[in-house]
Amino acid sequence: MNQILSQRPLRQKVIGILGGMSNQATGEYYRMLNERLNQHFGGWDNGEIIISSVNFGNIQYFVRGDRWDEATAYLEDKILRLEAAGVDVIACVSNTMHRVVEPAMAGRMTPFIHIADPTGEAMRKAGIGRVALLGTMPVMQAEALGKRYREKFDVEVILPNETDKELVDRIIFDELVRGDLRPESKAEYLRVVEALRGEGAEGVILGCTEIFLLINQSDFPDFPVFDTTDLHIQAIVDFVLAG
Repeated sequence: MNQILSQRPLRQKVIGILGGMSNQATGEYYRMLNERLNQHFGGWDNGEIIISSVNFGNIQYFVRGDRWDEATAYLEDKILRLEAAGVDVIACVSNTMHRVVEPAMAGRMTPFIHIADPTGEAMRKAGIGRVALLGTMPVMQAEALGKRYREKFDVEVILPNETDKELVDRIIFDELVRGDLRPESKAEYLRVVEALRGEGAEGVILGCTEIFLLINQSDFPDFPVFDTTDLHIQAIVDFVLAG
C-alpha cells in the first residue's frame, strides 16, 4: 500500500471554494474535484473541500447594477470565512467575479488560483496566438482578462459583436445558471463561435463556468476549445497533489 495512504487520517490540502456563482458551476466543481482526486488516491478517498456558497441573487444584483464595490465587500466577507475555516487554497468558480476576488486576494497569505492562468498556460502550450472569448457581458467588456491573457501568455482575445455579446450574456443569466440547456441556444453559441473563427480565432475560451454544460470540445473536432472550468479544476487538483 502507498505509504501516504496507509496513514490515517489522510493528510491533504483543504480546498476553499468561493461558490454559488452559480450553484450549477459550484456543483460541477465539487463533483469533478472529488472524481479527479479519487482517480489519484483510489479506494474511498477524495478531496477535503470547504464551500462558501453565496446567494446568486446578490451576485446578479451587483453585476447587473454595476455595483462592484458592494460585490467586493460581500465577497471579502466570504473569503475571511474560508480563511477562518483553515483552507489551504482558495478558488473562485466565476470568471466574472474574479474582477473583485483577484484584488481581494492580493497580499493574503492563502494561495489563490486564478481561473485565467491554467487556461493561458494551455493556450501557450497549444501555440494559440488569437482566441475567441465567450462569457458574461462584464467578462467580454472588461479589459482585465484580455490584458492578462495578452501580457502573461501572449494571446490576443477577440470578442463577438455587440448583438452576439448580448445574446451570449442573456443565455448565461437566463438559462445556464438555472441548468436550462436549450438546443436553440446551443445552436446560437455554435454560430457565434464559427463567426469568430471566420475572423481569425484559432480557438475559443469558454469564459464562463457554465458554458461547458452547453458546448464543449466535441462540438468542434478541429478547433481548440479551452474550458476554464475544466482547466481551473485540474489546476486545483494539481495544487493539492503537489503537497
